[in-house]
Amino acid sequence: MSINIAIDGPAGAGKSTIAKLVAKKLGFVYVDTGAMYRAMGIYFMKKGISPDDEASIGKACGDVDISIVYEDGVQQVFLNRENVTGLLRTEDAGKMASAVSGYLSVREKLVELQQKLAASENVVMDGRDIGTVVLPKADLKVYLTASVETRAKRRFLELTEKGIPCNIKEIEKDIEERDYRDMHRENSPLRRAEDAVYLDSSDMDINQVAEEILEKLKSKEG
Repeated sequence: MSINIAIDGPAGAGKSTIAKLVAKKLGFVYVDTGAMYRAMGIYFMKKGISPDDEASIGKACGDVDISIVYEDGVQQVFLNRENVTGLLRTEDAGKMASAVSGYLSVREKLVELQQKLAASENVVMDGRDIGTVVLPKADLKVYLTASVETRAKRRFLELTEKGIPCNIKEIEKDIEERDYRDMHRENSPLRRAEDAVYLDSSDMDINQVAEEILEKLKSKEG
Protein backbone atom coordinates (compact mmCIF):
# COMPACT_ATOMS: atom_id res chain seq x y z
CA MET A 1 0.00 0.00 0.00
CA SER A 2 1.56 3.29 -1.08
CA ILE A 3 1.89 6.33 1.20
CA ASN A 4 0.73 9.67 -0.21
CA ILE A 5 1.47 13.18 1.10
CA ALA A 6 -0.51 16.08 -0.39
CA ILE A 7 0.75 19.66 -0.07
CA ASP A 8 -1.55 22.46 -1.22
CA GLY A 9 -1.30 26.22 -1.02
CA PRO A 10 -1.16 29.49 -2.96
CA ALA A 11 1.50 30.62 -5.45
CA GLY A 12 4.90 31.34 -3.94
CA ALA A 13 4.28 29.55 -0.65
CA GLY A 14 7.29 27.28 -1.19
CA LYS A 15 5.29 24.13 -1.88
CA SER A 16 7.66 22.72 -4.50
CA THR A 17 10.80 23.37 -2.46
CA ILE A 18 9.29 21.81 0.66
CA ALA A 19 7.77 18.86 -1.22
CA LYS A 20 11.12 18.05 -2.85
CA LEU A 21 12.92 18.17 0.50
CA VAL A 22 10.32 16.01 2.27
CA ALA A 23 10.37 13.48 -0.58
CA LYS A 24 14.16 13.32 -0.46
CA LYS A 25 14.20 12.78 3.30
CA LEU A 26 11.61 10.00 3.05
CA GLY A 27 12.90 8.43 -0.16
CA PHE A 28 9.54 9.09 -1.83
CA VAL A 29 8.82 10.13 -5.43
CA TYR A 30 8.22 13.87 -5.80
CA VAL A 31 5.43 14.64 -8.27
CA ASP A 32 5.61 18.29 -9.35
CA THR A 33 2.05 18.97 -10.52
CA GLY A 34 2.81 22.66 -10.95
CA ALA A 35 5.52 21.78 -13.45
CA MET A 36 3.02 19.63 -15.34
CA TYR A 37 0.55 22.52 -15.57
CA ARG A 38 3.34 24.87 -16.63
CA ALA A 39 4.31 22.40 -19.34
CA MET A 40 0.72 22.51 -20.56
CA GLY A 41 0.93 26.29 -20.55
CA ILE A 42 4.10 26.18 -22.63
CA TYR A 43 2.36 23.88 -25.13
CA PHE A 44 -0.54 26.30 -25.59
CA MET A 45 1.87 29.23 -25.96
CA LYS A 46 3.86 27.35 -28.60
CA LYS A 47 0.59 26.72 -30.45
CA GLY A 48 -0.41 30.36 -30.18
CA ILE A 49 -3.64 29.51 -28.37
CA SER A 50 -5.20 32.23 -26.24
CA PRO A 51 -5.79 31.35 -22.57
CA ASP A 52 -9.38 32.55 -23.07
CA ASP A 53 -10.05 30.11 -25.92
CA GLU A 54 -11.37 27.18 -23.87
CA ALA A 55 -12.66 25.28 -26.92
CA SER A 56 -9.27 25.27 -28.67
CA ILE A 57 -7.50 24.37 -25.44
CA GLY A 58 -9.85 21.43 -24.94
CA LYS A 59 -9.13 20.13 -28.44
CA ALA A 60 -5.37 20.61 -28.06
CA CYS A 61 -5.26 18.61 -24.82
CA GLY A 62 -5.63 15.40 -26.78
CA ASP A 63 -2.25 15.97 -28.43
CA VAL A 64 -0.30 16.66 -25.24
CA ASP A 65 2.00 14.14 -23.58
CA ILE A 66 3.84 15.17 -20.41
CA SER A 67 6.24 12.96 -18.52
CA ILE A 68 8.51 13.43 -15.51
CA VAL A 69 11.77 11.54 -15.21
CA TYR A 70 14.74 11.84 -12.88
CA GLU A 71 18.25 12.06 -14.30
CA ASP A 72 21.02 11.91 -11.69
CA GLY A 73 18.43 12.77 -9.06
CA VAL A 74 17.27 15.88 -10.92
CA GLN A 75 13.70 16.19 -12.20
CA GLN A 76 13.31 16.63 -15.94
CA VAL A 77 9.96 17.45 -17.55
CA PHE A 78 9.27 16.42 -21.12
CA LEU A 79 6.54 17.91 -23.31
CA ASN A 80 5.87 15.67 -26.30
CA ARG A 81 9.41 14.27 -25.89
CA GLU A 82 11.00 17.74 -25.72
CA ASN A 83 12.78 18.66 -22.48
CA VAL A 84 11.13 21.91 -21.37
CA THR A 85 12.54 21.97 -17.82
CA GLY A 86 14.42 25.22 -18.46
CA LEU A 87 11.25 27.02 -19.55
CA LEU A 88 8.99 26.04 -16.68
CA ARG A 89 9.79 28.83 -14.20
CA THR A 90 9.34 31.78 -16.54
CA GLU A 91 6.67 34.33 -15.62
CA ASP A 92 4.82 33.72 -18.91
CA ALA A 93 4.62 29.98 -18.28
CA GLY A 94 3.33 30.60 -14.77
CA LYS A 95 0.64 33.04 -15.89
CA MET A 96 -0.54 30.75 -18.69
CA ALA A 97 -0.63 27.75 -16.36
CA SER A 98 -2.71 29.68 -13.83
CA ALA A 99 -5.07 30.92 -16.56
CA VAL A 100 -5.79 27.48 -18.05
CA SER A 101 -5.55 25.28 -14.96
CA GLY A 102 -9.21 25.80 -14.14
CA TYR A 103 -10.42 24.27 -17.41
CA LEU A 104 -11.88 20.81 -16.93
CA SER A 105 -10.19 19.44 -20.07
CA VAL A 106 -6.75 20.43 -18.76
CA ARG A 107 -7.41 18.99 -15.31
CA GLU A 108 -8.73 15.68 -16.57
CA LYS A 109 -5.68 15.22 -18.76
CA LEU A 110 -3.28 15.54 -15.84
CA VAL A 111 -5.19 14.18 -12.85
CA GLU A 112 -5.46 10.68 -14.30
CA LEU A 113 -1.68 10.42 -14.63
CA GLN A 114 -1.12 11.83 -11.14
CA GLN A 115 -3.55 9.40 -9.52
CA LYS A 116 -2.08 6.43 -11.35
CA LEU A 117 1.41 7.27 -10.11
CA ALA A 118 0.23 7.81 -6.52
CA ALA A 119 -1.51 4.42 -6.51
CA SER A 120 1.75 2.57 -7.21
CA GLU A 121 4.42 4.72 -5.54
CA ASN A 122 5.03 6.49 -2.24
CA VAL A 123 4.66 10.11 -3.34
CA VAL A 124 4.80 13.69 -2.17
CA MET A 125 2.61 15.79 -4.44
CA ASP A 126 2.08 19.54 -4.36
CA GLY A 127 -0.39 21.81 -6.09
CA ARG A 128 -3.64 23.70 -5.56
CA ASP A 129 -6.17 20.87 -5.11
CA ILE A 130 -4.18 17.74 -4.30
CA GLY A 131 -5.78 17.06 -0.93
CA THR A 132 -9.26 18.07 -2.06
CA VAL A 133 -9.49 16.48 -5.51
CA VAL A 134 -6.44 14.58 -6.77
CA LEU A 135 -5.59 12.61 -3.62
CA PRO A 136 -8.61 12.99 -1.31
CA LYS A 137 -7.50 9.92 0.67
CA ALA A 138 -3.88 11.02 1.12
CA ASP A 139 -2.23 9.81 4.34
CA LEU A 140 -1.21 13.38 5.21
CA LYS A 141 -2.58 16.65 3.84
CA VAL A 142 -0.82 19.96 4.36
CA TYR A 143 -2.04 23.46 3.50
CA LEU A 144 1.13 25.54 3.20
CA THR A 145 0.85 29.30 2.97
CA ALA A 146 2.66 32.58 3.75
CA SER A 147 1.75 36.27 3.62
CA VAL A 148 1.60 38.00 0.22
CA GLU A 149 4.50 40.23 1.31
CA THR A 150 6.65 37.25 2.25
CA ARG A 151 5.87 35.39 -0.97
CA ALA A 152 6.61 38.48 -3.08
CA LYS A 153 9.92 39.07 -1.30
CA ARG A 154 10.96 35.45 -1.89
CA ARG A 155 10.10 35.73 -5.59
CA PHE A 156 11.88 39.09 -5.87
CA LEU A 157 15.08 37.67 -4.36
CA GLU A 158 14.87 34.58 -6.58
CA LEU A 159 14.57 36.65 -9.76
CA THR A 160 17.18 39.19 -8.66
CA GLU A 161 19.72 36.44 -7.96
CA LYS A 162 19.18 35.25 -11.54
CA GLY A 163 19.80 38.77 -12.85
CA ILE A 164 16.20 39.21 -13.97
CA PRO A 165 14.93 42.80 -13.51
CA CYS A 166 11.69 42.99 -11.52
CA ASN A 167 9.51 45.20 -9.34
CA ILE A 168 8.38 43.89 -5.96
CA LYS A 169 5.08 45.81 -6.06
CA GLU A 170 4.24 44.28 -9.44
CA ILE A 171 5.11 40.85 -8.05
CA GLU A 172 2.78 41.43 -5.09
CA LYS A 173 -0.03 42.45 -7.44
CA ASP A 174 0.56 39.40 -9.63
CA ILE A 175 0.48 37.08 -6.59
CA GLU A 176 -2.77 38.64 -5.33
CA GLU A 177 -4.36 38.25 -8.76
CA ARG A 178 -3.23 34.63 -9.04
CA ASP A 179 -4.57 33.89 -5.56
CA TYR A 180 -7.96 35.29 -6.54
CA ARG A 181 -8.07 33.31 -9.79
CA ASP A 182 -6.99 30.09 -8.09
CA MET A 183 -9.53 30.47 -5.27
CA HIS A 184 -12.45 31.44 -7.50
CA ARG A 185 -11.97 29.19 -10.53
CA GLU A 186 -14.95 27.03 -11.44
CA ASN A 187 -13.15 23.68 -11.46
CA SER A 188 -11.25 22.54 -8.35
CA PRO A 189 -10.58 25.93 -6.72
CA LEU A 190 -7.78 26.34 -4.20
CA ARG A 191 -9.06 25.67 -0.70
CA ARG A 192 -7.87 24.00 2.45
CA ALA A 193 -9.09 20.42 2.90
CA GLU A 194 -10.99 19.97 6.15
CA ASP A 195 -8.44 17.44 7.43
CA ALA A 196 -5.34 19.32 6.23
CA VAL A 197 -2.64 20.55 8.60
CA TYR A 198 -2.34 24.37 8.31
CA LEU A 199 1.24 25.67 8.08
CA ASP A 200 2.14 29.35 7.71
CA SER A 201 5.78 29.52 6.65
CA SER A 202 6.13 33.32 6.82
CA ASP A 203 8.46 33.07 9.83
CA MET A 204 9.86 29.58 9.18
CA ASP A 205 12.80 28.43 7.10
CA ILE A 206 12.70 25.50 4.69
CA ASN A 207 14.09 22.94 7.12
CA GLN A 208 11.70 23.95 9.89
CA VAL A 209 8.70 23.47 7.60
CA ALA A 210 9.99 20.11 6.34
CA GLU A 211 10.61 18.84 9.87
CA GLU A 212 7.12 19.93 10.92
CA ILE A 213 5.62 17.90 8.06
CA LEU A 214 7.74 14.85 8.92
CA GLU A 215 6.61 15.07 12.54
CA LYS A 216 2.97 15.25 11.45
CA LEU A 217 3.47 12.14 9.30
CA LYS A 218 5.03 10.26 12.23
CA SER A 219 2.11 11.14 14.48
CA LYS A 220 -0.33 9.98 11.80
CA GLU A 221 1.48 6.67 11.39
CA GLY A 222 1.85 6.25 15.12
